Amino acid sequence: MATLALENPTILHVEETAWQAFASAIRGQIILRNDATYDEERKVYNGMIDRKPGAIVKCRNVADVMTCVNFCRDNRILVAIRGGGHNGGGLGMCDDGIVIDMSLMRGVRVDMKTNTVRAEGGALLGDLDHATQAFGKAVPSGIFSTTGVGGLTLGGGIGHLSRAYGLTIDNLLEVDIVLANGRLVTASEKDNAELFWAIRGGGGNFGVVTSFLFRMHDVGPVYAGPMLWDVADSEEMMKFYRDFILKAPHEAYGYFAFLTVPPVPIFPAELHFRQMCGIVWCNVGDQNKAKEVVDAFREHRKPALDYVSTMPFNVLQTLFDALLPKGLQWYWKADFVKDLSDESIQVNYKYAKKMPTTFSTMHLYPINGAAHNKSNDDMAFAYRQANWAQVIVGVDPDPANNEKMMTWCREYYEALHPFSAGGAYINFMMVEEQDRVRASYGENYDKLARIKAKYDPDNVFRVNQNIRL
Repeated sequence: MATLALENPTILHVEETAWQAFASAIRGQIILRNDATYDEERKVYNGMIDRKPGAIVKCRNVADVMTCVNFCRDNRILVAIRGGGHNGGGLGMCDDGIVIDMSLMRGVRVDMKTNTVRAEGGALLGDLDHATQAFGKAVPSGIFSTTGVGGLTLGGGIGHLSRAYGLTIDNLLEVDIVLANGRLVTASEKDNAELFWAIRGGGGNFGVVTSFLFRMHDVGPVYAGPMLWDVADSEEMMKFYRDFILKAPHEAYGYFAFLTVPPVPIFPAELHFRQMCGIVWCNVGDQNKAKEVVDAFREHRKPALDYVSTMPFNVLQTLFDALLPKGLQWYWKADFVKDLSDESIQVNYKYAKKMPTTFSTMHLYPINGAAHNKSNDDMAFAYRQANWAQVIVGVDPDPANNEKMMTWCREYYEALHPFSAGGAYINFMMVEEQDRVRASYGENYDKLARIKAKYDPDNVFRVNQNIRL
């Protein structure tokens, strides 16, 4: 039977009998500090995160989640919730408390009669894509298959299908969620509608979501992949891209990026280590029309690399997974952008030329098109007026480079922030100050705080971009 290490400073006050009762009630696995797998299990996607929880509980089912929530609340133990573990700030992990880990809860079930799919709280985007693509379907989600469905959805959900079908939360129909009082409830437009409003963009502030029900869309082969130009072409191509994407048909999607070509065989050797700008495309629907869209960019300026072709959607979703494996050092700064002015483009180009490491990058994700069909007051996500979600990312395998890539991110952000819409996509934020969280919810913050006070008055769920009264 599991026991806690006596040196644990957070849960020393838990009586042995209470701990044993808790451990006996768990059907999953409890991992403690003295276990051989502890150091591996506490790792998250961002290798910069080094947190040491008192225990990691790998929940087998909803009952395990309920048991964990009740135990942590009753004993005033800090609790973190981990789905995919992709969060840049490492918010699926905590020091000294208990981690509710849902990595054993990855079931996905498609229902073609209702055109819906249900995913458990620990499912990854790869699990969701695998299940839905078998039927020629997809749910708007992110851009890496290793991302967790839960964290991505609760923050909003931005990715390759956003312009065609909206954000992930625009396609969310209901959730099953364990509240701070330990009860499991369903939240939808009909049931617990106020809570449903809040969780669509409000992050993990309101409970542990154990399953998500999504609307699916027809997504067959897509005309997709990366197209790159030399970094010296950045200003010209960024302006051309801006003018195009603001008026493009909703079926057309491409995010703009700065990058250094990594020295891997999939890229021509003559491009290795070259700083470049580019667009990663994902065009759905008629493939001839999609090719016409991309041809406009080919004709405007011939790309140095053109890997755009017809491919299955789930192939696109896994295209860059191997280039960015778990364990690299990551540091992010982010903003929403409404107007991409010529002056801001000049600032972007200035810092593109200063990328500090091979893996450092900037992504500018379009969130117009169908994502503009909703209003700011329809759900917690508060930046429907924005046209892009921008993230500046310092990445490297070597911790010795952390300071220089963090400095680049911060200076880039400070120079560009005056051109921003004010707030940022919470899934792109590290551990931020409270005023940054408030700005990212805008006029929705006060309503979110009232709902938080109703459903989690003691702030049990606070290892997140925390909403407070």
